[in-house]
Amino acid sequence: MPIRILIIEDDLAFTKLLSRDLIREGYEVVAANNGLEGLRLFHATRPDLILLDIAMPFMDGTTVCQRIRVLSEVPILMMTARPVTEQQIAQGLDLGADEFMLKPLRHIEFHARIKALLRRARPMSAERSITHAALYEDPYLMVDTISRRVEIRGQEVRLTPTEFRLLATLIRHREEVLTFQELLGAVWGPEYHSEHHYPRIYVSHLRRKIEPDSQAPTYIQNEYGIGYRFVGQRKPSISANGRKPN
Repeated sequence: MPIRILIIEDDLAFTKLLSRDLIREGYEVVAANNGLEGLRLFHATRPDLILLDIAMPFMDGTTVCQRIRVLSEVPILMMTARPVTEQQIAQGLDLGADEFMLKPLRHIEFHARIKALLRRARPMSAERSITHAALYEDPYLMVDTISRRVEIRGQEVRLTPTEFRLLATLIRHREEVLTFQELLGAVWGPEYHSEHHYPRIYVSHLRRKIEPDSQAPTYIQNEYGIGYRFVGQRKPSISANGRKPN
């Protein structure tokens, strides 16, 4: 089945051009011209990816993003006509967005970002799940990289696909320092090789979700000027099949 993309955008001319471009690339496209219609189509069509404009009538993109994220981990790429600051990216992550792009969209970069988002949304491959640790667990934090489940003191915490992939990558290489470039390649893909600020922004946001104190992190620690590493809080219960060792 073709990958289905939902466009939620109030500029009809832009939507028409974007739809044609995506259809030429082999995607199935559905489109809504306001936030309310976008939510209806989201429920009706269950898309694989959402392209979401920020400024729209009736219901803006940030509200749409929040409502979708409560129900689904579908990748959401937010589009804006205004330059986005790092603070705005962080605010968007709080709402559940995965990516931001500035309009007009540059064709090659746009399609590379779509492919990267779809790739990050896929579960880790079976081979990697078998050959790498599948479970991290201590009294505070539990991360199962097969079921994609994260719990804090037994309560589930929802992560976006990008946030989960970042956390899973750090855990798979726990106690190792991963450089910014290694994280960009492993989590975001080669399309993001020049986005050096991404690991810092996303790590900061991830800490707010999983750390007991995000201002004094104990799990995701900095190696200043180099990268980050995940530090277990006690000897974790880890096995390839997700069971605790005897």
